[in-house]
Amino acid sequence: MITSAPVLQTPNLTLRGHTVEDFDRLAAMWSDPLVVKHIGARASTPQEAWFRLLRYIGHWPALGYGYWAVCDKQTGLYIGDVGLADHKRGMHPDFEATPEAGWVIIPPMAGRGLATEAMQATLDWYEATYGRARTVCMIESVHAPSIRVAEKLGYKRFAETSMAAGPVSLFQRL
Repeated sequence: MITSAPVLQTPNLTLRGHTVEDFDRLAAMWSDPLVVKHIGARASTPQEAWFRLLRYIGHWPALGYGYWAVCDKQTGLYIGDVGLADHKRGMHPDFEATPEAGWVIIPPMAGRGLATEAMQATLDWYEATYGRARTVCMIESVHAPSIRVAEKLGYKRFAETSMAAGPVSLFQRL
């Protein structure tokens, strides 16, 4: 079982495991209204950001996969989070018990293909480690940039549902 995130390198990024030293940057990112606009539409409190960080760290020893801190390769700046998780959402039978992909990049770095680059590295690592397997993702139905990322990664829409913030589309990659 993989107990901590391996370091992944892409042309523009370093993906590494989260540490408690990431808390301030992570909390700032998840409290930014532009970041959360299409991810629940509610800024995280510092406590919620802390719990998110602990979930990120805890996924690795529990499941052998999880989230990475995304860092700009040139500057080392923490610019987002990507990975796979099991959130036990209980919202759709074809969504449960399947690794759920997720990505977020800070607004000043968005629109440069970095989420796609980071998630492709994540999916390549997952497949090299565990073999080709179905993964899913959930995107607010009106969030066109994230839907484009999902489609570039090979995800196809398979269902529509809703959460507290509104309608979401469910995608799968086989």
